[in-house]
Amino acid sequence: MSLSSVQSTLSTLKSCQTDIGACMDMVSDVALGIVEAQGMDNSPALKKLEEMIMECSRLDREINCFVESVDEMTAQVRNEPPEAMVHLRNSVKERFTELMAGVTDADLQRHSKVVAFKDSVRKYAMQAGQTAAENEEEELDEDIAVTQSQTNFICPLTQVEMVNPVKNKKCNHYYDREAVFEMIRARHRNKKKFRCPKVGCGNTDVQESDLELDLVMKRMIQNHKRQTGKT
Repeated sequence: MSLSSVQSTLSTLKSCQTDIGACMDMVSDVALGIVEAQGMDNSPALKKLEEMIMECSRLDREINCFVESVDEMTAQVRNEPPEAMVHLRNSVKERFTELMAGVTDADLQRHSKVVAFKDSVRKYAMQAGQTAAENEEEELDEDIAVTQSQTNFICPLTQVEMVNPVKNKKCNHYYDREAVFEMIRARHRNKKKFRCPKVGCGNTDVQESDLELDLVMKRMIQNHKRQTGKT
């Protein structure tokens, strides 16, 4: 076993984490579809989906612990004689077992996408209830409601309706994911900060880590497109 082969394996595992994150987003999206169809946030189907996203959280944590174990153990043998590599596998296994033994259900619950799953389901259930109540209000001005919703769905960067809306955790503004990531990276390549494009916002340094996909907003946009006949 060589250090280069170890690093290659770690790179593969880290790419798997991207797939795990995408899977967790898909589970959340399916959950919102169930809430929309059933109008409730405590169905057996949602419980199954919660179990699935918790399992994804565990897989993600296992990869993190394994990477940490490998990094620690390879750092120890890097400057030692070649024969020290013989014991690397066992050392990594022992350290990984130690780290995983300290992982609790509470740790898995704190995964950002698990938190987002529960928060999205709760918010969407509340919104579904509010929408049903509003539909019963005869005084509702539909033209104003449509105009407001369209405005909320417009990305301040592209000036078109968002596809994958991300929310800025610092200033609570929304942008289309691809557009804002491209702008942030372009500014950083020129060693400049990216300012929130929302008029009047004082957030002068938007980072990719500040942004999170808002599945509730994404479903609202999808529903709006269906209702207005857009594709």
